[in-house]
Amino acid sequence: MADGHLASIATHFGDLTDPRVERTRAHNLLDILTIAICAILWGAEGPTGMETFGKAKDAWLRTILPLPNGTPSHDTFSRVLAHLKATELQAGFIA
Repeated sequence: MADGHLASIATHFGDLTDPRVERTRAHNLLDILTIAICAILWGAEGPTGMETFGKAKDAWLRTILPLPNGTPSHDTFSRVLAHLKATELQAGFIA
């Protein structure tokens, strides 16, 4: 994920504090965040829309993201995004 535009996502959001316990990290935090951002830009609404987008664009997403365990579920999007530090997210978007 170090090429092109995704390198920018990794640069600006790579230092986000992952709120999950190590043993519960089935999906990379940057994969979750990248899918969430892309889904919202494509018009998705909420975690269910993010999951739907991820599944619909799976082939394309796999060309730019590792996705070791596929597309995260809507529950994963909801849980992870709800626990991210707002100030860290804001700093990433501002950068």
